[in-house]
Amino acid sequence: MAAVTPLRRRAPSLTRTEPEAVTLPPGPRQTDVDSFGRSERARAVVRQLFEPVYRSWFRATWEGLEHVPRTGGALLVANHAGALPPDAPVILHGIETELRRPVYGLADHRFRDAPVIGTLWSRLGGVVAHPENAERLLRDDGRLVLVFPEGAKGPAKVYRDRYQLRRFGRGGFVELAMRAGVPIVPIAVVGAEEAMPTVATFPAVARRLGLPYLPITANQLVFGPLGAVAWFPAKFRLRVLPPVTFDVELGQARYSRSRVMEAAEAIRLQIQEALFEMLSARRSIWWD
Repeated sequence: MAAVTPLRRRAPSLTRTEPEAVTLPPGPRQTDVDSFGRSERARAVVRQLFEPVYRSWFRATWEGLEHVPRTGGALLVANHAGALPPDAPVILHGIETELRRPVYGLADHRFRDAPVIGTLWSRLGGVVAHPENAERLLRDDGRLVLVFPEGAKGPAKVYRDRYQLRRFGRGGFVELAMRAGVPIVPIAVVGAEEAMPTVATFPAVARRLGLPYLPITANQLVFGPLGAVAWFPAKFRLRVLPPVTFDVELGQARYSRSRVMEAAEAIRLQIQEALFEMLSARRSIWWD
């Protein structure tokens, strides 16, 4: 999920005259919430709470962090899995703690619209996945933005289909990077599939409820109701691949559809090949 937004000045104090006070117009509210709703104070609290999970539960290790730009905008693209996907918080936490750069995560509008959860999601760096939001973050603000092109199809996979990447949509993330003039940084994640594996789904019921998917997980079978939010302690391995850049004119309304789709598929295959290589070298799901 760039410097922290500076604190605004305090409201001017009231000045008293005789015989009563003169009311001055209120100044801007002191806050660290930026224009997208992110609060660095809230992120700092969550980083402190998530640190034991990241270090001791998931024992996350990284390869290739040098490929993440230290300045300027970049679109981070990763595989997505787990009924309650742990890859997003692991990636955000790892980059923010290791590189000291804030990361914003693009996601479906359902998160923003949910009571209480929507506000918390925004405070922690969640942004509705709309092209205008993404372009502002990448091009105008020079931020790191995380996106999962598989969308809900990734977390909806059952365990037998683990690490088999779904189609990367229509390549909108590639067109976004072209328009904003930023690199795409692919990230391969191993561990999320085992942290909360899905054993069955109920697509018909999910459609009736307006949900992207409705899973039964191994965690629920082991832990009961707590399994809806409790991850297994799978070992996380993350590999950052070299950035992908595009030699195109910035800010165009449209780009060649064939070129966009070819680039999206090439990036999907890069991540897929990295996953297979990492899995073949893995000795244990749970240990180093």
